[in-house]
Amino acid sequence: MLAQIMPGTEEYLSTHATSAYLGTDPTADSLHIGHLCGIMMLRHLQHCGHKPYLLVGGATGMIGDPSGKSQERNLLDSDTLYHNQEAIKRQAARFLDFDGNEANRAELVNNYDWMKDFTFLDFARTVGKHITVNYMMAKESVRQRLNGTARDGLSFTEFTYQLLQGYDFLHLYREHGVRLQLGGNDQWGNMTTGTELIRRTLGADSEAFALTCPLITKSDGKKFGKTESGNIWLDPQRTTPYAFYQFWLNVSDVDAEKYIKIFTDLDRETIDGLIAEHRSDPGQRKLQKRLAEEVTLLVHSPDDLKLAVEASNILFGKATKESLLRLDERTLLDVFAGVPRYDIDRQRLSEGIKAVDLCVDLAPIFPSRGEMRKMTQGGGVSINKEKLTTYDAVITPADLIDERYLLVQQGKKRYFLLTAK
Repeated sequence: MLAQIMPGTEEYLSTHATSAYLGTDPTADSLHIGHLCGIMMLRHLQHCGHKPYLLVGGATGMIGDPSGKSQERNLLDSDTLYHNQEAIKRQAARFLDFDGNEANRAELVNNYDWMKDFTFLDFARTVGKHITVNYMMAKESVRQRLNGTARDGLSFTEFTYQLLQGYDFLHLYREHGVRLQLGGNDQWGNMTTGTELIRRTLGADSEAFALTCPLITKSDGKKFGKTESGNIWLDPQRTTPYAFYQFWLNVSDVDAEKYIKIFTDLDRETIDGLIAEHRSDPGQRKLQKRLAEEVTLLVHSPDDLKLAVEASNILFGKATKESLLRLDERTLLDVFAGVPRYDIDRQRLSEGIKAVDLCVDLAPIFPSRGEMRKMTQGGGVSINKEKLTTYDAVITPADLIDERYLLVQQGKKRYFLLTAK
């Protein structure tokens, strides 16, 4: 989990109960799995007796960080930022203890609280005079934008971002005794600006440190947390627990060995044992299954994990009509996202329709009545996970799942989802 560390950080952590902070971007009302490495760093920190601060960038979120970006972000209004902050805290509370009585209980802070009344003149006098333009221009995040192909270049607003983030560290250093900043490795430049500002403002002997985790990427080099359809979110309304579970279940062997060390609380002995067991029989995918279970439990709940496993079995194992009916609509659509889908006439269904007419005329699942009759007689056709005993059984609206869907199964692995409209 370690990418870069300032000299003296390890020694300071081993001899002091340390307060440390991690900044997070409030541009959405949910964290995604790209944030999890940093959150796990805070979790380990708290478990070891140190005090974690989660900083929500309400002020900096109104500007946008140029690090790793090719264009400037949209600015957010204060109501949206407050809503996002509260949602992020609820999610982070699954990893960090905000409510305990211990001195190292986690705290959430918002830099908007100390920046909203900070005038430009205050900023120029307090911050600007300590950091030279030469120093700022040398930062890789700035040079990439200035030398890149972005049409709009780099605005003054974004150029000053590293100073704003640096002032966050200075403020937390003074007001809360924070001595360490954590973050992803793309934040190294901004973080070292903070330690430099502290030393130039408070004296060269001021103890301020930075520690980064690697930017987690998949084995194919793509950015972690992205799929073709977007982020894998921690919010179950954005990414269902089933889809979340499936993401981890389907990672490569190489990624599974890396992720289980970063995104779980399992001890080293357990992890080494799982890796050895997996390498002896990769086809069982025991490592991926344990990884998916552990992370889904951390982010969601035992009930959500049970539902995710049950939903997975609908496609890949034995399942019943009852397990199908327990799925909410979003999970149902996630489970069968890749299967052929057909719209059927609700009016025809309301009058009662023979299964053979449904699967031949309304939806082209079978090319002919004869073929459907033959497969039905062989026990190879199911509707909503119940085998058809006769090909002319009558289907009515009472058979619909969520009053909208019918699941037709042809053989063991071919599924079709019908939607009544």
